[in-house]
Amino acid sequence: MDSFFSLSKLFWFLTAPEHILVWLLLLAFVVLIFNKRSLALKLIGADLLLWMLLLMMPLGDLVMRPLEDRFTLPDLDTIQPEGVIVLGGGESPELSSVWRQSEFNSAAERVMVLPVLARQFPQAKIIFTSGSGSALRQQFKGADAVAEYIDQLGLSSRVLFENQSRNTYENALLSAELLGGVPGGQWLLVTSAFHMPRSVGIYRKQGWNVIPYPVDHYSSTETGLKLDPKLWRNLRDLNTAMREWIGLVVYYLTGKTDQLLPGEQ
Repeated sequence: MDSFFSLSKLFWFLTAPEHILVWLLLLAFVVLIFNKRSLALKLIGADLLLWMLLLMMPLGDLVMRPLEDRFTLPDLDTIQPEGVIVLGGGESPELSSVWRQSEFNSAAERVMVLPVLARQFPQAKIIFTSGSGSALRQQFKGADAVAEYIDQLGLSSRVLFENQSRNTYENALLSAELLGGVPGGQWLLVTSAFHMPRSVGIYRKQGWNVIPYPVDHYSSTETGLKLDPKLWRNLRDLNTAMREWIGLVVYYLTGKTDQLLPGEQ
């Protein structure tokens, strides 16, 4: 488990789209040192073209939309789940620790929906599962960052916190351990829409009966062919989508899911 976590971090460091743009420039510099000026200019030109496309258009939508389209919101009035699982990722644990208050990021919908579901299903168990996905700062735990906010909402007695997981596979594994084994009944699974296919596959493989509840959508087009000059956001969305597709393939090949792209049952 430790080697899988470490290797996944190293692999993503090498293959992240934003890093590839840097590696391309580095390669052009090395080629230039060896007096291959023509090739170096071609590499720099290709790099600049990619930067300009990302600056002007949300290209990440093209690879993000198929992930976000896999599941739709369930009708909460027609289900009675045994419990609710909320996956972390909307909190900012290091900032929360530094400023001594709960801090959130652009995926805060994962946490925002928690009091809504607690009110909708007053008898349901609730688990918030989030440790640290950082290879360098394991001391900052996502669940710890959210605990104070949940306490302020008056929901501490309703929520179980799991703060040791480092990835989605461990979210499912350690949540089951917290409950004394994989529970029976249906469980509402809350996470970002792009992350839902991999999450559903992992939980199903471990024996959970989950109902997907996707939140935190990113894509606004199906193709990304829209003039929308926001470099940081466009690059962020492309990074997020590519990372998730790589995660789906790796988790499938390593037996952590049974389906390459899980969908509705």
